[in-house]
Amino acid sequence: MASNVAEIIVETLTQAGAKRCYGVVGDTINHFTDAIRRSEMDWVHVRHEEVGGFAAGGEAFITDELACCAGTCGPGSTHFVNGLIESHRNGAPVVFIASQVATAEMGVGFPQDVDQRPIYAQYSVFCEYVSSPENARRLTAIAAQKALNEGGVAVLIVPGDLFTQKPNDSLPYRTQRFDPVLRPNDADLDAIATKLNAGKKVSIYAGYGCRHAHDELIALADKLGAPIAWTSRAKDFVEYGNELEVGMTGVFGLEGGYRAVSECDTLLLLGCNFAWAQFYPDSATIIQVDTNPGQIGLRHPVDIGVVGSTRDTCAALLDRVEKNTDREWVNDCRKTYLESLDNAAAQSDYDDLIHPQELTLLLDAHADEDAVFTADGGSPMVWCLRHIKANGKRRTLPSLVHGTMANAYPQALGIAKAFPERQVIAMCGDGGLSMLMGDLLTLVQEQIPVKLVVFNNSSLGFVEIEQKVEGLLDSFTELKNPDFGRLAEAIGLWGRKIEKKHDLEDGVRDLLAHNGPGILDVKVNRMELVMPPTVEPGQVASTALYSTKAIFSGRMDEVVDLVRNNFGRR
Repeated sequence: MASNVAEIIVETLTQAGAKRCYGVVGDTINHFTDAIRRSEMDWVHVRHEEVGGFAAGGEAFITDELACCAGTCGPGSTHFVNGLIESHRNGAPVVFIASQVATAEMGVGFPQDVDQRPIYAQYSVFCEYVSSPENARRLTAIAAQKALNEGGVAVLIVPGDLFTQKPNDSLPYRTQRFDPVLRPNDADLDAIATKLNAGKKVSIYAGYGCRHAHDELIALADKLGAPIAWTSRAKDFVEYGNELEVGMTGVFGLEGGYRAVSECDTLLLLGCNFAWAQFYPDSATIIQVDTNPGQIGLRHPVDIGVVGSTRDTCAALLDRVEKNTDREWVNDCRKTYLESLDNAAAQSDYDDLIHPQELTLLLDAHADEDAVFTADGGSPMVWCLRHIKANGKRRTLPSLVHGTMANAYPQALGIAKAFPERQVIAMCGDGGLSMLMGDLLTLVQEQIPVKLVVFNNSSLGFVEIEQKVEGLLDSFTELKNPDFGRLAEAIGLWGRKIEKKHDLEDGVRDLLAHNGPGILDVKVNRMELVMPPTVEPGQVASTALYSTKAIFSGRMDEVVDLVRNNFGRR
């Protein structure tokens, strides 16, 4: 039975389902980590706390269970910021123990005294000080409960001297979990059904809120004859087993999803929080369903907005909508999607040119049926979303809401700790990998069998595309990289560098077959463009302006490579 505050916090988090805590040990959390040492919870010693925040969030996101991390006072806790903001915006249930200097030293400018509350309050579901031993269990149970049920990071700030103190009494507070039925009232459901029945070209735009509603979603779409476009966060839950799916819209999307959303006359948004208003239809009737009232009409004006879960609302609508036997609209969108998907899967006929898409397609072909893929912000996440196929068993985790660099292998680290027998593949940008390279040593020390694939274009590739589309000469994006394969071998990982296409498939096979962590460093086309589903005249003009500037700046060879490697050498 727990006796002091450190033991109470560990016991309460363990009862709530937490199995691991990530961090770097030190001063103000020494008694907390000692309590973990004597508990059922595992401590995962990372080299940089930001990696710990990413790893805890990766584990929590994929398992849908609580994960923890803990930091020492001052810099130990502030180092977590970016990893925890990413985790919070993903809705990953994480509890962060942010320790503070001793109570008597707070507020007087003591070394390493940092008030964590204003830092973390803006990106957390709960952020409070543990002010006495008596409220330690209660606040810990509340923090875990809010993280699990609201989805996000909960922060407990604990003065270092409090960990060893014992409460005079402690009520048996425990974390509760909920799964309520949530649907609109009958009048709202009837109003939605009336609009859907009146539509001639009805489309569904499915978001992350559909993650527990795969069958209900498809049943409703089939009855409506509606194509299902999905947001990037909904891929794992919507794409598989679905002959009505037409992919994404937006910059990452392809023509089928773009047409389904922009050309429909009635659009049903289900658990969808897509942020770019320019991709919504101009004159369609828009109906939005979400569990959060604050999301209704947030991104675009809607005609009907209701609060409900996708699962329960689709089930309730199924008996209210009329069967649509006309499949012309959905078949047309589907045909467009499949053609655009095939066109986007670039293949090179030249041994010295490797398109990132063909690397991704090989990963898709040779990875396990239940593999988990993470992807760095930038172009790797585009290739992951477009070309890694969901099948109901696989999972993907790019950085989509926070849009950070350097998330892929730290998140993969946490996922692999949770699933040691499952294949976990990190699709890394060379910039992302090098930003947090120190924790490659954690993979070695903990023997975490993550497979890292480096999409090495010697640049911040997505930024280069952004600059070119804006008519700018790409500047300050070049990266002088080491041979990541040899670097891997130097620190105890399996490693190989691939520069020729004829070596690529064997390299992928060997990496995935290796019994341990490894890095496959692949030289991919630096000039690869991420082509959106529709190209605006302004983008063409701006890219032409970039080409003109490049020619006059003596960079004619770059313009030639851009055209040749994207439109000529396939």
